[in-house]
Amino acid sequence: MASDLLSIALSGTRAARTGLDVTAHNIANASTAGYVRRSISLKEVSGTGAFNRPQDFSLSGVRLDSVVRNADMFRQAEVRRTGADSARAGTEVRGLENIAAAIEQSRAFPAMVEFEGALERLAGDPTDPSLRAGVIEAARTMTGTFNIAANGLDGVSAGLQFDADAGVADVNTLANELARVNLRLARASDASSDQSTLLDQRDNLLERISTFGNIATTFAVDGQVEVRLGGSSGERIVQGGAATALTMATAADGTLSFSVGAASVALSGGSLAGQALALDKLAETRSQLDAVADSLMATVNAAQANGAALDGSAGVPLFSGSGASGMTLAFANGSLLATAPAGSTTGSRNPGNLDALRSALASADPAGGMDALIFDISSTVSSRRVTQGALDAIAGNARVALESQAGVDLDEEAVNLVRYQQAFQASGKAMQIAGTIFDTLLGLK
Repeated sequence: MASDLLSIALSGTRAARTGLDVTAHNIANASTAGYVRRSISLKEVSGTGAFNRPQDFSLSGVRLDSVVRNADMFRQAEVRRTGADSARAGTEVRGLENIAAAIEQSRAFPAMVEFEGALERLAGDPTDPSLRAGVIEAARTMTGTFNIAANGLDGVSAGLQFDADAGVADVNTLANELARVNLRLARASDASSDQSTLLDQRDNLLERISTFGNIATTFAVDGQVEVRLGGSSGERIVQGGAATALTMATAADGTLSFSVGAASVALSGGSLAGQALALDKLAETRSQLDAVADSLMATVNAAQANGAALDGSAGVPLFSGSGASGMTLAFANGSLLATAPAGSTTGSRNPGNLDALRSALASADPAGGMDALIFDISSTVSSRRVTQGALDAIAGNARVALESQAGVDLDEEAVNLVRYQQAFQASGKAMQIAGTIFDTLLGLK
């Protein structure tokens, strides 16, 4: 009896010591990113039957069944999914804000209004040199603002492409690391501390990858994971111990496309998807800006060709180049402004061609086109911010739900420390009593 009691007490001390170790590990890693709380699972050690006594049941202590990671795979998948949506929305909004800033801060719209105002003032006295110089300076300022807007968009595009390229490199690094974790999981013992650590690393890598692109996962019995980039119908980027490289291609208009190996993938979540969406909007904005610039130049140059300069010569184009980035002032001499109708004499005060120019600008309304462009990008930013706020809230709720189940509660761990310490002391006391009983039996005569 005493020896059985010693075995039972010994198993109890071992179980309590393991519980103390796991609890201490939880406390030490309470603030470690990606750490999942551990707990121990214990089972009774029992035996049934003996020689000529098949119905006997004997309890022989307790044993450690496993170290359990308190991780809910559904909640982890929700954190990855909602996190990918939030990352996409946040990245897209930042890109759109930069696009809006590039257009608005260039002050192209006020410059266009000022140019039309300078033309209106010139109509009062078409031969006034100062008024003609004012039109030239307004035109010079306007071309500069278009150039600034185009350069600003180019800078935003370069920044988004740089970030996307860095994101692709990060995804490939994380995928390779995940493939190595898969190989180590295949060799790890079940329910071991090493396996638990590897599973933490696996889940942390999956969450980090999901911030760049939406993923779909398939888990094997031994903990290995297969990852598809772009959702369940996407391409495998990690399978077993092998990772396939993600690549990025940039089109002539600056838009992005992605491929895993030789197969293209469509991303609907993550920062890479947000950068691609922002660049799509940037390409659209640049096209609209170029259209406004080309319309303005064509309208003014056409009117110039139909009139006569101050010296009676035929009018020449005021602007040259194409698009917002190529728009330049063709001449700086105010006397070359063709304010009079074609065939007019030198020094004509007839503002007929100037009136025709102003009428053509009112009809083509390039300033209205610029105003519509600014309104479009501003309203897009506003609507995307609303979406971002909603997705951030959803992602935050998903993370809170996961943390409540998988995170470390220091109050609970403090209780476990006391509980396992008392269990250890109780098992030690049982061993002491067993020793006393055994000594008493040996002392009997």
